[in-house]
Amino acid sequence: MKLNPQKTGLTLGAFAGLMHTVWGILVVLGWASALQSWILDLHFLNNPFTIQSFDVVKWITLVVVTAAIGYGFGYVFAAIWNRVQK
Repeated sequence: MKLNPQKTGLTLGAFAGLMHTVWGILVVLGWASALQSWILDLHFLNNPFTIQSFDVVKWITLVVVTAAIGYGFGYVFAAIWNRVQK
């Protein structure tokens, strides 16, 4: 089975962007710190981090950068997958 690199990149990029969009919403709602502490506690880790105040420019930058990186990884993954499948 071959993967379409464009579609795979768009899918992974959209997923990465969506995850970070949700993170920004959690920051706005004030729930991010509690979630972060809970997840780190599940991994037997202390939480050395603090959540900064929400900044819409940082949020948009985060979403765009992670979506672009996700696209790149998805594209490369599909290209490698297709090469290995031959």
